[in-house]
Amino acid sequence: MEVKIKAFNGLSLNELYDILALRNEVFIVEQNCVYQDIDSKDQKALHVLLYEGSSLAAYARLFDKGIAYDTAAIGRVIVAPAYRNRALGDLLVDEAIKAIETHYKTISITISAQAHLQRFYGKHEFVTVSEEYLEDDIPHVKMKRN
Repeated sequence: MEVKIKAFNGLSLNELYDILALRNEVFIVEQNCVYQDIDSKDQKALHVLLYEGSSLAAYARLFDKGIAYDTAAIGRVIVAPAYRNRALGDLLVDEAIKAIETHYKTISITISAQAHLQRFYGKHEFVTVSEEYLEDDIPHVKMKRN
């Protein structure tokens, strides 16, 4: 598994296409959720890409404090359907946390997690700090890691 951490301007056209295609496949088509995925925040993010060969297996985007929340943030966490049940989600979140600590020099991180994933993020020391709310008609909770 090859891990890449890149700013928006460092992404190749193929990498950007892979990211947008994967997000579209899962967040819009698989989850049957029509929403505006391209939100003008990608340009402000660091992008974590996990490749197996030429295939994008997992992805997340990271923000410094003050962009999405008053802390650093992880968002758009996704594992491609063909790569699920291989603990890539754990690897992806671990790499995202390390990248935030390295690039943003902080350990305080906020995520808006799909509610059913609270136990998964809990393994990575995130704790739920909000009541459940709907984001794009999907139940979510705010979680923090300090």
